[in-house]
Parts: sequence; structure tokens; C-alpha cells
Amino acid sequence: MEENAVRFPLIGDPAPAFKAVTTNGEIHFPADFEGKWVILFSHPSDFTPVCTTEFMTFGSLADEFRAMNCELVGLSVDSLASHIAWLRAIETLTWKDKAHVKVRFPLIADIRMEVANKYGMMQPNFSTTAAVRAVFVIDPKGTVRTVLYYPGSLGRNFDEIKRILQGLQKADANACATPADWRPGDDVILPIPGTMEGAQKRIEHPGEGAYCLDWFLCFKKDV
Repeated sequence: MEENAVRFPLIGDPAPAFKAVTTNGEIHFPADFEGKWVILFSHPSDFTPVCTTEFMTFGSLADEFRAMNCELVGLSVDSLASHIAWLRAIETLTWKDKAHVKVRFPLIADIRMEVANKYGMMQPNFSTTAAVRAVFVIDPKGTVRTVLYYPGSLGRNFDEIKRILQGLQKADANACATPADWRPGDDVILPIPGTMEGAQKRIEHPGEGAYCLDWFLCFKKDV
């Protein structure tokens, strides 16, 4: 059982460091991205249907992520030549509202599976020759903040990936939390008081723009 154990960084861990060859040249991770958020993600294989729709989507959203101070970094265990040929093929395709998408973010060629193993992207019950669909959201300090894994048959929800980034940034900037189904502009949740006195004060005087359902569940209008 121990031989098949898959290890990956947990939320709050430092993102494992590595050097890798990509379609944009060599990168040193996470050092090259200091001060930026990063979405590091893996896909099972080049020239496959689900992965192609995902890269068309990632490529079309890259500028939106960059506007949020977030860079994209992709990975699979294919070769650099395979990556280049696949990304060139993607530029010729049209799907939904996405046409001739140019993927400009780096795509790691990890044929030795070194990076994939550092991040738990190689899972024997899925495949010994292909990475799972993994997503790691890493903050500007190089700390893992979110980990997602998808089965091979299920394409990622990009609205949710973007929402995760927006929610993390909101929580960091405003010392708050976000409720279920939160979207930018929705009310946020205030921290829970840590004392009996604090709980009573919160109920009596929740603060400007704030309201409470109970002492432990208080909201504030987003600003």
C-alpha cells in the first residue's frame, strides 16, 4: 500500500519548488512568480478531446486571470514537441465562442514525471502514464491555498476556478470569509467573535453596513 501512496502538498504548505522546461522556456517555480498568484494545473494528455476544450478555455481567459495578478502554468507528462504541435493545432480550431485561441502561458513538458509526482498528479488507480486533472491555487507568497482534482472524463468548471481566486483575494484583502455560492459584490461574512463579551457586542452593534442572523453569523455589505 505504501508503494502506491500518492503525496501532494496540502493547503497551507509551501508550493514544492522545481525547475522545468516549458513552451515558454525554462522556469523556476515558484520563484519566477513571486508576488503573483499562480494557477498550476495538469491535464492527462495532449491531443485529447476534453483537454483540448480546457486549453481553449484557459487560453481565452488568460488575460482575465492576469488582470487579477494571476498567472497560469500548465503541465502534462508529454514532450515539448508534442506540446508545441498540440498548441499549434488548437490555434486552428473553433469551439463555441472560442476561435483560433493562442495559448501564451507556459506548458511544462514533464516526461520524467518529476513535477507531477511532487504535486500528486500521478495517481496509479487513474493511470501510470498520464496525469490527473489537478488544480493548485498558489498565493503570492508561494503558499498552496486550494487543491482540486477532477476525473478524466470531467472537464473543469472555469467559472468556479475564477471564483476561487476572487474569493481568496477578497478574504485576504478584507479579513473576511465568503458564504456559499458567493460571487463578487455579494455580502461577506465577518470573523466570529472570540469572547462572550465580543459576541454580545456583535449582536448589539454589528457595525456600519453589517447585520447578524445570530452572534456567530454576521454579514457585511461588500465594498
